[in-house]
Amino acid sequence: MQSTSEVAATGTSPASLADARRSTRLIFLVSGTGMSTWAPMVPYAKARLGLDDAQLGLALLVFGGASMLSMPFVGWLAHRLGNRRLIVASGLLLSLALPLLAWVDGAAALVGTLFYFGVMLGAVDVAMNAHAVDVERLDGGRLMSGFHGLFSLGGLAGAAVMSGLLAVGVPLVTAASLIALVLVGIVLWLRAGLLDDAPQSGDEPRPALRMPHGLVWLLGLLCFVSFLAEGAMLDWSAVFMRDFRGVAEASAGFGYACFSVAMASGRFAGDRLVGRFGPGLAVRVGACLAATGFVVVAAIPNAVAGLAGFVLIGLGASNIVPVLFSAAGRLPGTPPAIAIATATTLGYLGLLIGPALIGFVAHASSLPVAFGGVAALLVLVSLSAKVVQR
Repeated sequence: MQSTSEVAATGTSPASLADARRSTRLIFLVSGTGMSTWAPMVPYAKARLGLDDAQLGLALLVFGGASMLSMPFVGWLAHRLGNRRLIVASGLLLSLALPLLAWVDGAAALVGTLFYFGVMLGAVDVAMNAHAVDVERLDGGRLMSGFHGLFSLGGLAGAAVMSGLLAVGVPLVTAASLIALVLVGIVLWLRAGLLDDAPQSGDEPRPALRMPHGLVWLLGLLCFVSFLAEGAMLDWSAVFMRDFRGVAEASAGFGYACFSVAMASGRFAGDRLVGRFGPGLAVRVGACLAATGFVVVAAIPNAVAGLAGFVLIGLGASNIVPVLFSAAGRLPGTPPAIAIATATTLGYLGLLIGPALIGFVAHASSLPVAFGGVAALLVLVSLSAKVVQR
């Protein structure tokens, strides 16, 4: 960690650095909560608008696609205007999307609102990770895994609180509005603690947009595989437990729950582990552990073994993306916001098309074989881990 004199030399006091750490944790929490609050609202939207599975799938694809397509532009915008401005603006607009999603009364309106929601989520994602890289650099220690742990915690909290409000009879629009108000309050409170990185009138113009460094693309491809593995858990774990391990449909979601809790736990411990053993070893061991989890899930015909495999996947994958984002933001010659945007875009591409690719492989062979293919990709990530130490 930097000394007081070193921190002061950057123009950031120890007190404001502590504020920046706290505010960065909070915006990760806001982002995870905002995204996951939408999940319990999906069946309500489907029933209210009379959508079939194909129409709903198309609407959800627009949501993910909007996040991914907006990220390159958002990276440039964050670089030109500063991460602080973009975090505050997009965080407020992201929060306000929640009651709109609960209120829309037509398919076209839902698609338009999901597009807006996706763009705002992508904007928050890029800006908060670029800001996190700056805070981590000033701090001198490892912080990124903990930041992402707050995102995971927000993901669990948003879905749980929204589901709880709906379960006790709170109307959908009211529940979404209450959560949105809380998120708006958090964003307004945290903005004062964010690093003021906006260009000043006397500053030299920031460099024009240019193609990122080649290593950024490699880090992005590694993010693609890691996000693909996460997408496999999100979309296929319950199906696997039901169809291949004989678990009742009502209980099949426990596999994803095990994965999620393990991932959040791994991220909260990740900064200490990465700081002690180094980022390269963290990615190498993590990818191997996740690959082992996929093999256990696919090869051992037992439900308990499947749940154990999901835990291994969550623990192994927990710190891969935080380390890769941190490495991308530290690369010389590429502004952190643009590097983060590139890596995040490729990661989201894996999250979007990965589950579909797994479905195609499962159709041609079987879902256990598809999981084995994901394990093989994670082994490649492990073999490429030394790139994060450059």
